[in-house]
Amino acid sequence: MRAAMIHETGDLDALRVEDVNRPEAGDGEVLIRVAAAAVNPADWKNVRGYMPKELPAVLGNDISGTVEASRADGFAEGDEVFGIAASGGFAEYAVTPARMIARKPPEVSHQQAAAIPVAGLTAWQAIFDRAGLERGQTALIAGAAGGVGHFAVQFAKKVAGARTIGIGSSRNREFVLGLGADEYVDYTQQDVAEAVSGVDFAFDTVGGEVTQSLLATVRPGGVLVVIAGAPPEEEARERGVRAELLIMSVKAEQLARIVELVASGDVHVEIAETLPLAEAARALALSESGHTRGKIILEVGG
Repeated sequence: MRAAMIHETGDLDALRVEDVNRPEAGDGEVLIRVAAAAVNPADWKNVRGYMPKELPAVLGNDISGTVEASRADGFAEGDEVFGIAASGGFAEYAVTPARMIARKPPEVSHQQAAAIPVAGLTAWQAIFDRAGLERGQTALIAGAAGGVGHFAVQFAKKVAGARTIGIGSSRNREFVLGLGADEYVDYTQQDVAEAVSGVDFAFDTVGGEVTQSLLATVRPGGVLVVIAGAPPEEEARERGVRAELLIMSVKAEQLARIVELVASGDVHVEIAETLPLAEAARALALSESGHTRGKIILEVGG
């Protein structure tokens, strides 16, 4: 099979598409013929060497496709599924435990489904598992137009029923407001800490200096969830704020809930660009730029 993989770290062109042996499903696993895969920041960080990974490795986590063979209860050949690939998702075939996938409804395309797992689960777990966001509360989301952020805006507003404020550049204002955000802060024109205060939940999908600016907006007793970098736990405690680092965990029941929202039209999946597997290195470069709206998708199979 064809797969995009790395044998060493360094420049993004270290990611190359080549012929490798097809994986085989073990007990409790399924073999999936991959139709589409999504790019995440972890992919280019793996190539750069920022995140240790055993080499050689097929990159990619998010996939959508069709079960080719199953050695797990609940899934059979021909089922359309999506989720996390244990063997690497930038490949024509992938193996994964059944607990890491869910069924794809016919109303959702493979491209849309592939965009959901890492970004959707991260947003869902930040909002509901960590913050417990509820109707009547206020959520502030940095990187609101990004892969994780655009899910978070919709979950906070349309599922939790919270007042939702997005942060981003001027070019994404109308997009984020169109997702349902009540307000928008253009960080290129406004100081976030001066523009917003007293929020119940702040979600930092960006990291760096953004983390500090978000902390200043959270009310005592509120929550700051960070997914990029270390949370300022000591300063947060002094302010009476709970600051947490979120590392996403795969939960099939949450995948199923999110894809239901997409199938019903309640949640929109934004796809920035779709590229063939042969252009995987270019897809990672687009992700690394940090300026894409929504998700970047690789079309792998038919």
